[in-house]
Order: sequence, then C-alpha cells, then structure tokens
Amino acid sequence: MTIEKIISLGLWPETKKTTDKKGIKELEDLGYHLFYIGKNADLYTCPGEDAKVLLVRSDRCSVFDIPLNLQIEKKGILQTAISNHGAEFANKEGIRTAILSEKVDQNLEVAPRCQLMELCKALEAEIDGETVQFELIFRNYLTGSLFDACQNGKDPYGLELPSNLQQWHKFETPIFTPTTKGVKDIPLHSSKVREVFPEIISNLEKLFKNFTSYANENGIIVVDTKFEVFVNSKGEWVLGDEVLTPESSRFISKENFDNEDYISMDKQILRNFAKENHWKEKAKDLKPGEKLDVEVPNSIKNKILEGYTTILNRLK
Repeated sequence: MTIEKIISLGLWPETKKTTDKKGIKELEDLGYHLFYIGKNADLYTCPGEDAKVLLVRSDRCSVFDIPLNLQIEKKGILQTAISNHGAEFANKEGIRTAILSEKVDQNLEVAPRCQLMELCKALEAEIDGETVQFELIFRNYLTGSLFDACQNGKDPYGLELPSNLQQWHKFETPIFTPTTKGVKDIPLHSSKVREVFPEIISNLEKLFKNFTSYANENGIIVVDTKFEVFVNSKGEWVLGDEVLTPESSRFISKENFDNEDYISMDKQILRNFAKENHWKEKAKDLKPGEKLDVEVPNSIKNKILEGYTTILNRLK
C-alpha cells in the first residue's frame, strides 16, 4: 500500500513529514519503500494492499529527543528481539499487539531488525472537554517525577498518596498514572481515564502484574511501564511495537536493585552522560534535520549493549 493511500485512509497524519529517500536496497528491491526516517527506526510501505508497514530498527541513538550522530552496533537487533518477546508475552495473556506474526524473508541480512506492523490509529477520547491521546503508565515503585510531586505536596493523578512516602517505596498493588501523548506529556486524573476505558485499563493492569512477577522470577525488577494503545481497522484496541521493553519500561537487574543501585538497564547511562556534557543546551542550536555531534566512550556503548543482552537472555 502506498503512502498516499495510507494517508487517505487516515492511518498516517498528513502533517507528519515523510521522505523521498531510498531505503535499504534489499528491501527496496522486494517492493518495500522507505517513507519515514525516525530517530531510531525507519518505516517502509509494503507491497500489496494490506494495511501494514515494515518497521526497521537502526543502531542510531537519541536521548531527550535529541538526534545524535551516534550509532551503537547491534543495538537495533537486540531491541527488535526484546520487542518480539514482549509482544509474545502480551499475546499469551490474551492482549493483541500491532506486531504481526508474519515475517519478512528471514534470509535477508536486515531481517533481525524487522517487524511487520498493522497500521492503526492512536486511541483517542475526550477528557475534561478535550480530545487527547494517551500514555497509560503503571508503576510498582515511587520514584522520578511522581516522587518529586509527592514531596512538593502535589497530586497530579488524583491518587491521594501520603506525602511521607520514601523514594523507592513499593506499592502493594501497581498504581496507574496516565498522561496525554504529545509534545508535552500532561498528567491525567487516574480515575477519569479508568472510567473511560475500564476494560483496557483492567487488562493492562493484569498484564503488568503478571509480567512483573515473571521478570522478578528471572532476575529483573520492573519499576514501571508505559503502554501506548491503538485501534486497528476492525475497531479492536491493540498495543504498539514497544511492549514491555526497555524503551517503554524501566528495568533494573535484581542484584543491582537489592544493592540499592538503581541504574536502569537501558540508555540511562547515556542520559547521565548527556546531562554531564550539557547536550540539551548544545542541541538548542541544531537546525531541522541536523544531528548533534557527540563522542561517547566505548565503555558506555558496551554497558548499554550489555544491559539489552541481559534483559533478552533473562526474559527469554
């Protein structure tokens, strides 16, 4: 299906930039055509008239939504394998994802980076008089922005949490902290979103609990997880491509967590390095399409790959 047809069906925003550049030759030769270059992955149209696209994860890196001239070899392959595992776990729990069981030719060199995806629209609903899209977040521990809010006497999700809770307090049952999805993620009242999507929230809460237990048994602590929900052509709700992955969740190895070492097994070490080197300030001068020139020690790159590899090995 061509990108023009995809746009006409309302399955891709007209305002979102596409590209005329050629993609990977072995894919282009088979009728897959590049139409979108993301910060970390690319999208291709597929031959035929089915409403699907091909997602190809690269080794490119970004932090804080800053495009970097940095690649970490094999990162995209590991991320794809973890994403496939998360989708399989969700499917076994009875929850659909946009990731199709259909595969590209596995003899292709690029195959380990590829996922065929069902084209879907983002889930939308009216909250407080405004139509919004959602990020549905579940938390096992009090940390990050929510801990800061509690310390300052704020209650952005209407949860009425005690102000004297300590950082890394573990909740008896996961808490639900939804936000809008957009340029800026705005907290939403938890109970209002539950009222709008009772079945979805109930099913995702169960999935999060079961995955938390499974991961813990395999040596990984799940701090929190973000779910993005879409609607397919049949009107069914489905999860996106980042299901229970380090891109949508915070994972900490159990041995580190028990030693109160709370560095997550993803790009956290790169984010810390970015803060130390003031990348946000430097990125303010970037023009559209430009990438920030950075130099990253091999020790950091290797640590990131080690984290992804550990997640994959333990969860599989």
